[in-house]
Amino acid sequence: MKRYSRRDFLKRGGALGALAAATGGPVPVFPVPDTGTPFRAVASGNGFRATDKAMSVLRAGGDPLDAVIAGVNIVEDDPDDMSVGYGGLPNEDGIVELDASVMYGPTHTAGAVASLRNIKNPSKVARLVMERTDHVLLVGEGALKFARAHGFKEENLLTDKARAAWLRWKETMSDRDNWFPPRTADLPAEVRSVMSTHGTINCLALDAKGRLAGVTTTSGLSWKLAGRVGDSPIIGAGLYVDNDIGAAGSTGRGEANLQTCASFRIVDLMGRGLSPGSACLKVCEAIAEKTKLVPRLCDDQGRPKFGLEFYALNRKGEFGAAALYEGSRYAAHDGAENRLRESAYLFKRG
Repeated sequence: MKRYSRRDFLKRGGALGALAAATGGPVPVFPVPDTGTPFRAVASGNGFRATDKAMSVLRAGGDPLDAVIAGVNIVEDDPDDMSVGYGGLPNEDGIVELDASVMYGPTHTAGAVASLRNIKNPSKVARLVMERTDHVLLVGEGALKFARAHGFKEENLLTDKARAAWLRWKETMSDRDNWFPPRTADLPAEVRSVMSTHGTINCLALDAKGRLAGVTTTSGLSWKLAGRVGDSPIIGAGLYVDNDIGAAGSTGRGEANLQTCASFRIVDLMGRGLSPGSACLKVCEAIAEKTKLVPRLCDDQGRPKFGLEFYALNRKGEFGAAALYEGSRYAAHDGAENRLRESAYLFKRG
């Protein structure tokens, strides 16, 4: 990984190099090599299989929207990924509620569903909202009725592993309710590792014709209030695509993203000349500053106590990602190689 000097970074991203110096974190900036192919697929860190699948669709001449949805379907269908689709962690009532959005650059149209129950591929339903209705967002029972009308089969999305995690949360959340404490303090590692999560998958793609598309899908914040909707299905927050400029998406604390319309901001900044990585980092800076206004969300150094990551791809095929804290990675297939790459970041941990 090449690390640029402060002078180099200032040339690439305005004042972001100075911000990195202030926060004590080196900021990695990744030039995108010319691989001789126009195809690109970018996803969150849990999307390595998604970018591989998306690239195979693009190389076969498929549409970029087909590519990104096929990519995230792998994760939606995987019961071991407990933040998306089947096997996702439930709300406080033990019910899995899913959110998703899609956006297609050539037509600048979008579709989304929120609080969708019993359907494990919300990304497919979101696409149908875009293509078969005059609406953008369907929620709750209305989204479920729409999915049933199009032949989607209802099924129980709560796996045994997710149920075990939910029950342990219920048993330990309070000593003043009617749930008995756990029989044992021991907890299987596979359950312990997911006791609290808000994972999501975002995937973006560019094809040889310069067409951009994106999708974001999630089961949302674990143990959330029933009906809670995060940023993933909200166009401009969890996803935004402008075919003249680029595409952006996110994972992490949805409330912070909703309050800043972050994905739209990233695309707008790319339209003003910033590279994808620099645009993502600039929005991370803005969110960190706004978070200072809410002390309960800040640590003793005034930094956000939550995680948030952004991913971006422009029309030229350049891509990048940034997170509030070091350690985040994202998946990117540049047409020649699919690999996990380090995200730029604002703060070092600790």
